[in-house]
Amino acid sequence: MAGFLLRRVVNHGVLVVLAASLAYLLAATALDPRAAFEGRAPRPPEAVVDARLTALNLNDRTPLAERYRTWARGVLHGDFGRTQEGERVNAELWRRLGVSLRLLIPGALSGGVLGVLLGAYAAVMRGRSADRLITFGSYLLLAAPVFVLAVLLQTIASTINDAAGAQVFVWVGESTPGTPDGGLAAFADRVRHLLLPTATIALAQLPLYVRYQRGVMLDVLHADHVRTARAKGLRRRRALLRHGLRAALVPMTTFSAYAAGLLVLGGVFTEKIFGRHGMGEWLVDSIARGDVNAVAAIVCVAACAVLLAGLVADLLNGVLDPRVRSGAVR
Repeated sequence: MAGFLLRRVVNHGVLVVLAASLAYLLAATALDPRAAFEGRAPRPPEAVVDARLTALNLNDRTPLAERYRTWARGVLHGDFGRTQEGERVNAELWRRLGVSLRLLIPGALSGGVLGVLLGAYAAVMRGRSADRLITFGSYLLLAAPVFVLAVLLQTIASTINDAAGAQVFVWVGESTPGTPDGGLAAFADRVRHLLLPTATIALAQLPLYVRYQRGVMLDVLHADHVRTARAKGLRRRRALLRHGLRAALVPMTTFSAYAAGLLVLGGVFTEKIFGRHGMGEWLVDSIARGDVNAVAAIVCVAACAVLLAGLVADLLNGVLDPRVRSGAVR
């Protein structure tokens, strides 16, 4: 098991380096930070713009390989450079990351857990009305993009607020202006603001897990180890929970690693629509400004997050599958 995890850590480390390097090279090639300075009124002199861009390692007239080496040396020392405004990328990065994690983690966990449970239940109830209802609902959610789900939830919440004559749901920003920091009131206010964007993330993840878990569970229902457990006297429900569901969860751990990429993408749309100042909103704004260092840092952290999800999936795979622990599966 230790050797298996060590190989995965090394593989993921190499992938992080490649992803971060590619992100910087693409951003440095495609984005135009010079346009942000030359578009100011009055327009700064060319020499001033060049000096400013060079100081920030953003000068497109400096060879790309030299800019990459400067950026890579900084990253190795934990420094992602500075934004176009001259602010340190690191400070803004960690603040924005906290905002995103408070949104993505609850949404991913609730959507994933509920999706697995509903998918397994639909497989057990195959052909019945419950299965047809869950299947129809999952297809309906799959057909709706994340931004459509966000706008739909906002419309429903606004209708409820109008009917109630009060702000039952609040979704713009992270907290209500004027709310005292700390205490139960501040916590409850943050939860209210998190409710709709978290539900959007969860609903976007839910149908993916439902469809995949249902298919895997159907394969397990008539597997030999489940039939053997039933033949030894275990009741159907106990045999399915103890032997069937555990076997069906093994491929789901791998699927969750692939779903992490879609989770990050959904977070970008959700943050922008709900006015949450996280990594996704910052990425969109930085691309529009041509802020190479900020874009590279955000993509680097996103790549690390996706690959960390893959490492966690490998760990869960080893816990659930005895073949991985014994070294039979590499």
